[in-house]
Amino acid sequence: MPPPAIPQPLSLLSDLTRSEAFSPNFTSRLGLFLVKMARSRSRLCCSLCLALLCVIAIVVACIVVFTSTRCAEGEFKRGAVAADSGECSKIGRNILRDGGSAVDGAIAALLCTSLVNPQSMGLGGGSIFSILDANGEVKVINSRETAPRAFKPDLLSECPKSFKFLTGTQWIGIPGEIRGYELAHRLYGKLPWGRLFHPTIELARKGFPVPPILAKYLHHPALKPLIEKSSLCEVFCNDNKTVLQLGDTLRYPKLAETMETIAKEGADAFYTGKIAEDLIDDVKSQGGTLSMDDLKSFQANKTDAWVIPLGDYKMYIPPPPAGGAILGFILNIMKGFNLTSSSLEGDQKALTLHRYIEACKFANGQKQNIRDPNFSSGKEALRLIEEDFADHIRGMISSNRTHDYQFYNVRPSTERLGTTHLSVVGEDGTAVAVTSTINHMFGSAIYSTKTGVILNNQLSDFCGQGDRIFAGEQPPSSMAPAILQSQSRKKTLVIGGSGGSLIPTGMAMSIMNHLWFGKSLREAIDAPVVFVDSSNSMNFEKKDESLEKELKARGQTSGSWPYFLNVVNAVSKDGRCITAVSDLRKHGKAMGY
Repeated sequence: MPPPAIPQPLSLLSDLTRSEAFSPNFTSRLGLFLVKMARSRSRLCCSLCLALLCVIAIVVACIVVFTSTRCAEGEFKRGAVAADSGECSKIGRNILRDGGSAVDGAIAALLCTSLVNPQSMGLGGGSIFSILDANGEVKVINSRETAPRAFKPDLLSECPKSFKFLTGTQWIGIPGEIRGYELAHRLYGKLPWGRLFHPTIELARKGFPVPPILAKYLHHPALKPLIEKSSLCEVFCNDNKTVLQLGDTLRYPKLAETMETIAKEGADAFYTGKIAEDLIDDVKSQGGTLSMDDLKSFQANKTDAWVIPLGDYKMYIPPPPAGGAILGFILNIMKGFNLTSSSLEGDQKALTLHRYIEACKFANGQKQNIRDPNFSSGKEALRLIEEDFADHIRGMISSNRTHDYQFYNVRPSTERLGTTHLSVVGEDGTAVAVTSTINHMFGSAIYSTKTGVILNNQLSDFCGQGDRIFAGEQPPSSMAPAILQSQSRKKTLVIGGSGGSLIPTGMAMSIMNHLWFGKSLREAIDAPVVFVDSSNSMNFEKKDESLEKELKARGQTSGSWPYFLNVVNAVSKDGRCITAVSDLRKHGKAMGY
């Protein structure tokens, strides 16, 4: 709407003097003229002031918008994926950019990871999703493998007393990976199901150079002869039946066919169709008892996440048989020590690590309580995340001494390796933390030649955790994909780890480093860890003789843990800025936009 016309003073005066200078009403008319003059000036001043205020408001708004969206170099504004490899992070990122949800990006990146890090996860394994939806609620989708109906009755008698790779069909659990993807996509997906498979199918057919991490495991002294003498050699060996070298081209023709069928026909193709029949034939040909009925009966499930307050944050974790309760138990104990950046300075560093080691010992003692809630009461695990229990345990931690083995109520367990984790934040604010595994390196070492699927050895996770297995039971797990949100919901941290028994260690230390010790997300993840093994011995990822000496003076003992496979991938969002970090231990690289 145009501003009102303002009368010109000289024009008004000229009209007045010409027509009414000698009129009897001249005085009154002159007064009226002066009033109009005053009003005109007032309107002009108001218009100018209003225009000035508008300009100021626009400038202030521009400053606010500019500063609120200004992110540091390397940060992103819309979405990001932190996976085990740059290639898989890129595939997940592209799915987000094409309008996919956080779940879509996660599934696409996981499918890629099954090619790049096949020693860790794949279609023959299982996964756990923690999903933050658009309403701010966190749900958990669990598709971990379960015990088949006809597992070996005396299987637990074959459990080793010290770690070794357990291979063979007797350790195979019913694969749940694809059912997990199916449920997550049905509830939270945006793009068509088949679209998520296409980048990985192309990569499997075209091939790619063997990456450094996979080459490392192919040539590991304990794994190389195993691979060369098993059906795994069909995909991971040269024509001369020796394992591929770094940089050799790796292709998955059979797996590409399997993925293409699942992309077209859906998850049922894996559980009831020709793929299922071929998979069962291959397992039975190598002495296994996995059946079509086992595959048909498998169902993924959705549950509420458990919630643990951590200062200004709430941490959402998957319930048992996942390892979220163990992670929460450790952090609940440690938060009561009121940790700050000064907790890692001077003499305080040894004291802080001593307390952390003691908390991990108590956590080891509680692992026996992490069982499938469908086959146990679950009350013991729920107790682990309660504040008063953490207070009680914290009171049992001495600052200058340790205790004998039984004090921590520890039951020895077989250490586990493997798994992969990725974290995703979508453009709409939704997020996914998902951990997937086939358990040990290359799982059971059983490769299905007809389908290209590597089968898990998940039943080995029952070793040291009980004296009985039930058909359909999920084994306990260290997997703990977590989502942390501040009370204001302006800050979100999506985090998880791989490395079997090192998962709680890698995650707990990364979270403490970032939330309480003031480290950036990159610094928090890169920092070396101290791992407490099942014998309650401390193991330093990076040797620190002076610190180790101080801890020994407090009663701690050193172990000789050989495999530091702890890998943490995380994405954080602070306001409008997103930071994504993939662990360099696995040569990971995050991607965003």
